[in-house]
Amino acid sequence: MRGVTCRGRAAEHHAEVIDEFGADEGRVGGVGEGTPLPLHHTGAKSGAIRVDLVRPLPDEPRQLIFASNGGVPSDPDRYCNLEAQPNTRIEAGTGTLDLVAEEARGDEHEGLFARGAERFPDLAKHPRQSDRLISVIVLMPLGGA
Repeated sequence: MRGVTCRGRAAEHHAEVIDEFGADEGRVGGVGEGTPLPLHHTGAKSGAIRVDLVRPLPDEPRQLIFASNGGVPSDPDRYCNLEAQPNTRIEAGTGTLDLVAEEARGDEHEGLFARGAERFPDLAKHPRQSDRLISVIVLMPLGGA
């Protein structure tokens, strides 16, 4: 039950940051200062719109996100959702970006994951904590760019 409690606290924290993001024109303070952005995605099973915080790594014109889930053995729900419904949206500042998600594979995955681990040092630890490949999700602007 400990994981459920932690997940509940994480969900509450995400909701607070998302509310702050919306109320302060895309700026947040505190623990997640600077980079967390709300990602809107569609539930693979429910079809419900979900909002999750992500810390994308810019790779112009793309954004990269990592399905690390803190290094636990399972993928985050957003990974499964984006795999099933790749059209997504990120709130950035006072606007939104419509994007399409695609998983990086092979050499591209290796290079992008290395860049992510350099930018987010904790990310480098996550493969050692789990027996799964930590997926790199490439978010491309809808319609290319």
